[in-house]
Amino acid sequence: MTTQIQTPRRGKVTFGGVLRSEAIRMFSLKSTAILLSIAVVLYVAIAMGGTWGIGSLLQSMGDVSQMEGMGAMTHPGFASETIGSGLVFSQLILGVLGVLLFSGEFTTGSAVSTFLASPQRLRVMSAKIVLIVLLTGVTQLASSLLAFVAAKPIAENYNLTLDFGGESFQFVLWYGALAVIMTALMGLALGMMLRNSAGGITVLTGVFFVLPIITSLLGMLADWLNNVSAFLPYQLGLSLATPLSVPTELELWQQLTGVAGWIVIPLALGAVLLAKRDIK
Repeated sequence: MTTQIQTPRRGKVTFGGVLRSEAIRMFSLKSTAILLSIAVVLYVAIAMGGTWGIGSLLQSMGDVSQMEGMGAMTHPGFASETIGSGLVFSQLILGVLGVLLFSGEFTTGSAVSTFLASPQRLRVMSAKIVLIVLLTGVTQLASSLLAFVAAKPIAENYNLTLDFGGESFQFVLWYGALAVIMTALMGLALGMMLRNSAGGITVLTGVFFVLPIITSLLGMLADWLNNVSAFLPYQLGLSLATPLSVPTELELWQQLTGVAGWIVIPLALGAVLLAKRDIK
């Protein structure tokens, strides 16, 4: 009599399966819900406060159309742009979420089991990219819509125009979501490259808050640095979503090219390092 030894069948790893696994992992973390909640609440609160502040200022000052530097406030779309006042904070908070999505696995050591289950590293990376794009994009769109609804009664109280279908709010809605997605993917790339949550968050914060200050100061010594600062992610996001408040000399295609650069280059570097370095 012979005994046949059966080897266990290994299930085929698919992109859909990896994506589902990453989604389960991400939503099981308390930090995900906390960061998403903070991003939405803070964005709505700043939009309401900004609308109230602009309305109060215009009411107290009367006709500001002839005042130097105040002309933009009389534009019909300026109140709609105020909805995007908290965009930078949304970028930073959801950018941190992008950092944690990758760096957290190396911090806890779960990256080993992740890549044992799915040895194709770039497939795992692609799943994380899809997940963070959908999550942050939908969150920012929801934040802008909630902010519009919350700020509408305040605007009406001060006779300010909030036009949902107007160009200004549509810029805030869609380009604001693009700016947040850009930052989240930058955070994801930093988490992938540095494999350290604190380091990734520090670099992301430096790029958004320290680098603009440095280029602004050095711009007084070299004029060409002022052109460079227009391509910083902080400036690109605001000038796309709120062009009245943050004007730029760049054309739309140049701005979108800059956004693409801040997405593609860090992710490409992260992919190379992910493929070449040991997981441990």
